[in-house]
Amino acid sequence: MEGWIDRLADALGEQPLTREEANDLLGAARDVAHRVERKITPLAAFLLGASVGRAECEGTARSDALRRALETTEGLLPPREG
Repeated sequence: MEGWIDRLADALGEQPLTREEANDLLGAARDVAHRVERKITPLAAFLLGASVGRAECEGTARSDALRRALETTEGLLPPREG
């Protein structure tokens, strides 16, 4: 998978994801899928990416923008069951 996602990043003119970024994004996708609804996951991922991109255009470092977007996402998720 990592090879493909790196090729996608390159084709889109984006920096490849770091291992930490990939793990954080996969965790957020998992949480949205299990705590909200599976079909919402790609929409949430799109909005996360749009938010990070906008913040980067405003001068925020990608790592900081991603952290803030993930924190916002976590704050909106319903509580874990069980």
